Amino acid sequence: MVEDPSIPSSSSSQMSEDDDRSPSLDLIDGPIPSTKSRNCSGVSVSGGGTSVEYTVPYPDQVLENVLENVLCFLTSRRDRSAASLVCKSWYRAEALTRSELFIGNCYAVSPRRATARFTRVLAVTIKGKPRFADFNLMPANWGAHLAPWVSSMAKAYPWLEKLCLKRMSVTDDDLALLAESFAGFKELVLVCCDGFGTSGLAVVVSKCRQLRVLDLTETEVMDDEVDWICCFPESQTFLESLMFDCVECHINFEALEKLVARSPSLKKLRLNRHVSIGQLYRLMVRAPQLTHLGTGSFNLSEGMAQGDQELDYVSAFAACKSLVCLSGFREILLDYIPAIFPVCSNLTSLNLSYANITAEQLKPVISQCHKLQSFWVLDSICDEGLKAVAATCKELHELRVFPVNAQEDAEGPVSEVGLEAISEGCRKLRSILYFCQRMTNAAVIAMSKNCSELVVFRLCIMGRRRPDHVTGEPMDEGFGAIVMNCKKLTRLAVSGLLTDRAFSYIGKYGKLVRTLSVAFAGDSDLGLKYVLEGCHKLQKLEIRDSPFGDTALCSGLHHYYNMRFLWMSSCSLTRQGCWAIARELPRLVVEVMKSNEGEEEGDNFDTLYMYRSLEGPRDDIPQFVEILRPGI
Repeated sequence: MVEDPSIPSSSSSQMSEDDDRSPSLDLIDGPIPSTKSRNCSGVSVSGGGTSVEYTVPYPDQVLENVLENVLCFLTSRRDRSAASLVCKSWYRAEALTRSELFIGNCYAVSPRRATARFTRVLAVTIKGKPRFADFNLMPANWGAHLAPWVSSMAKAYPWLEKLCLKRMSVTDDDLALLAESFAGFKELVLVCCDGFGTSGLAVVVSKCRQLRVLDLTETEVMDDEVDWICCFPESQTFLESLMFDCVECHINFEALEKLVARSPSLKKLRLNRHVSIGQLYRLMVRAPQLTHLGTGSFNLSEGMAQGDQELDYVSAFAACKSLVCLSGFREILLDYIPAIFPVCSNLTSLNLSYANITAEQLKPVISQCHKLQSFWVLDSICDEGLKAVAATCKELHELRVFPVNAQEDAEGPVSEVGLEAISEGCRKLRSILYFCQRMTNAAVIAMSKNCSELVVFRLCIMGRRRPDHVTGEPMDEGFGAIVMNCKKLTRLAVSGLLTDRAFSYIGKYGKLVRTLSVAFAGDSDLGLKYVLEGCHKLQKLEIRDSPFGDTALCSGLHHYYNMRFLWMSSCSLTRQGCWAIARELPRLVVEVMKSNEGEEEGDNFDTLYMYRSLEGPRDDIPQFVEILRPGI
């Protein structure tokens, strides 16, 4: 059975819908009644004067039993989604065997529909706001509330063990309901979330007594002056991972030290900036079994400088023989960098994206990291530091270079020199995010040839519409080479001076690209038309400050039902163009946003956000959001 392209499905959970199926057959467990003769329950056979009657199993029941046993071994979401489209029996069997549910857009499907179809779920992942919200391009209070989801899951999945949320609005009440509803709850992961405080964390850690994972990443946590660390059970815990490096408020260190001491299974610990290097030492002595460590401030604490200086930090790190991932260094004191030397040779991941260090300070560390596969760093290391990385890290798979100063007119310390050095030295590179102020086509072309296995290429030239700074030509040929030579590319971010030619390359050669981000680029509507007509697997399209207008928008009518979302801000769209999409694709949710709540309605919009949904328009829109609904 081929999925009807006119029926939007949840991109996140890979849900499929079949208009012909009866709702009562959606989640039937067991044989399906049928009037077909092939499903007879008895067969009478005569021969030699005797009559033998025997029973044969229902073929549909046998099939579904076999399917359930086979599908249990199918882990890929896309594979399971494909299996569910074969027929109704496969659809039911797939739903009954799914233990992990992934919702890529919390508004693409309702909690009621998701929990009604998938009834045996143990782990749920939900994504809310689009990625551009990370750059303050989405107004506050837009939505993505957890409340309806946790309310539905509390009734449908009392046995739920794991919840992972990204860019969701979470309240203390949500966390309280979660803690009270799931008796065996074990894992809570919050990435880029907001809306709750330390009182909500206190409820979770006190009531979820089997908690194994509490990971908070780039999440805003309000200080309610509640000591949440001391709310963990006083008995031995099941904790395996505790990450709170993003929590800005002070913590009770004595309670944290006791918690670490009674958590023998703890493998991952990431500390916030209020934990000094002296306190870090005490924790490492208590937990030498750690594999992942976020160091906190990596600086001395006030009033304890003398005592902290006398500690043997080198021995503490040397005792952590299983340590493979190191991060933190939020207020790094450079004198203590040699303390990490004993673990460098074993590291596979190193995150220095908060450490403002120079190339000379980096070299003694990176020269020992021969096993490194993932490296995040600030551009303060300059091109010279990237050369040192290239000389040592031959196993590197992922590199992210962030700017110390993200201003457009800043003097960028990294350039095409560093990028080309990485491409020559790190031939196994699969993913790169590179912020810079200047670049050349030659360097990007070299990377496309040297690192042809790239899956993710994100080049962010921070100055608007900047050309190749050596030749003055547009960056078309560089990005063209990336999509031509990197056959496995699925994610691409483009910037700099780009003409329609660059987008024609992307449309022609970027056949596997699923996520495309465009900033300050493009000549005309033709550029976006090339992309929408050529990139058949495109799922997520993010565009800001580009000249694309209504004609470009309408060129994707054939594809929008197959995409997860389209985001366009500060482009050349009009109300008429957005309405044209809403009328042609009534099952697509078309949201338009003003830059501020007091702005009067006009022809142009600041932001367009379109996404497919099985439910239609949401009912929690704020005043600055308008959903275009034909016929209303």
